[in-house]
Amino acid sequence: MPSMSRLFLGLGGLSAMLSVLIGAFGAHALRGRLTPDLLAVYHTGAQYQFYHALGLLIVALFIAHFPECRGFVCAGWLMVAGTVLFSGSLYALSFTGIRLFGAITPIGGVAFIVAWAFLVVVALRT
Repeated sequence: MPSMSRLFLGLGGLSAMLSVLIGAFGAHALRGRLTPDLLAVYHTGAQYQFYHALGLLIVALFIAHFPECRGFVCAGWLMVAGTVLFSGSLYALSFTGIRLFGAITPIGGVAFIVAWAFLVVVALRT
């Protein structure tokens, strides 16, 4: 398996594991400590992190089958960036209550959208 495929497989697995841990922490340790609105924000971050962890696993499979296609690598890095920006900003918002973190969230959302668009376009061309 090419090294980029292994990298995204590892990142996807790590991100999935962390999203489960983060979600469980939110469900058990944060209930009652965060307002219901901020807890919902926190859970949205965990949910989208998990979805895109699965996306990274898909990217790893595509790279393994089409190692010459750089578009899949771009999609993977966009998913990583989207996770950091989208989910990370929601986690920061939920813990601090600072609404400015919410301004970062759409940038991560755009990264997610572009990553999935890359997958579609590159898959159709490959």
